[in-house]
Amino acid sequence: MLTPDYAYHPVNNGVDLSTPDAPFVAWPLARVCSETKNIWTPGLVFVCDNNSGGIGNIRNFILTCLRYAIEAGATGLVMPTIQTRNQEKLADLFRAPKLPFSYFFDEGHFRQSLVSACPQISIYDEVAKVPGLNVHDNQMGKIRPEQITPDHFGHRGGCDAKDLNRHVGLFGERFRQKTLSEGPVSETNPKLVRMNWGVQWDYPVYKDGPEFVAAYGGLLRFRGDILDLGRKTVEAMERMAADSKAEVETENKVETRGSGFIGVHLRTENDALSNWPSFEEQTTSYLARASSLNPPPRYAYLATGNTTEAAKFAMRALSQQSLHIVTKHELMSDFPELLSQLNSLSWDQQALVDFIVLLQAEYFLGVSPSSFSMNVALKRHLKGEGLYARPWKVGSSEGDGRSWLSGKYEDYWEDWLFMYDSLWP
Repeated sequence: MLTPDYAYHPVNNGVDLSTPDAPFVAWPLARVCSETKNIWTPGLVFVCDNNSGGIGNIRNFILTCLRYAIEAGATGLVMPTIQTRNQEKLADLFRAPKLPFSYFFDEGHFRQSLVSACPQISIYDEVAKVPGLNVHDNQMGKIRPEQITPDHFGHRGGCDAKDLNRHVGLFGERFRQKTLSEGPVSETNPKLVRMNWGVQWDYPVYKDGPEFVAAYGGLLRFRGDILDLGRKTVEAMERMAADSKAEVETENKVETRGSGFIGVHLRTENDALSNWPSFEEQTTSYLARASSLNPPPRYAYLATGNTTEAAKFAMRALSQQSLHIVTKHELMSDFPELLSQLNSLSWDQQALVDFIVLLQAEYFLGVSPSSFSMNVALKRHLKGEGLYARPWKVGSSEGDGRSWLSGKYEDYWEDWLFMYDSLWP
């Protein structure tokens, strides 16, 4: 019996999956697609554009939508677009234009990686490029994808509305039964399907195994110029910290913190929900945690969109712990060309630079339930065991040794803890 190509894989091969430019490991996705061999439906095309928010939400929406498309047996995917937000009113998520996939991500990497793992799926630049559609109807706006919510294809009983899809294993079969009973679907008579908004925290990711969880998010690599700017920001931060790298003698040996700086995410912008940890709660817990590190850090890179509270935090950290807080704009102030490049990016694109730097910090402090903080922490979590990293211990008082998240961990749904079970790092 022939063994499929995806079966030949090393245990880890020394690949660090926690880096922002980590290579895409294709075999876990190839295995899932090979298991779908008898259900691929020619003409079934998914449209994964009903996303919104910051990088954490948009990233997970695209990955969730694609995973359901595979489960459904779709043979087509319209290249996802990105719903941008109002730059003047950050909480206004829906009235700004939709922009191409390349607004955040490396389109060439996505196309090549997906096709290498799932050659059964064709990628179309836009809806108008889907074969078999009536050109006139499309131009007149008469082509409307069917909108679905995956967990409607199963009985949820008394579950909280925010709970994950407990019938995800039955989704494909039930979806096809409904879809194919409504009329023939083929390359000459295609059917478009669009996910309803808000399904990004719906799929129980460990259903496909830890190796799939660790590798799948590698489809979405940030675009090259932003990766490059992020690397240069990391280098600038490391140089600044290296000038006074903390060294302390402990039991007759010297311990030196690797990169010389920690990363902090302060989530207090005006689009944050009112029941999330406040500025006081976040900063108090961050400084307490930082003081427990050995050796105590001297420099911290701060990711935040709230410049007023960044300044408050910086003053407090310096006075209480001699901890120097630095933001990306402060770092770039000595590099006019890089600062100009940074300022040319939107608010959400600048957050990608923060994401890259925080991945490279020696230690990370973030807040739950920020999807940004969760994404950073869980991506960093892959550094140790790589493809076989076990799940993040939600609410652990110690974190995982590389990251720690402040927050409330009492109620699974009200404290948004279900997000940890539905996030692909």
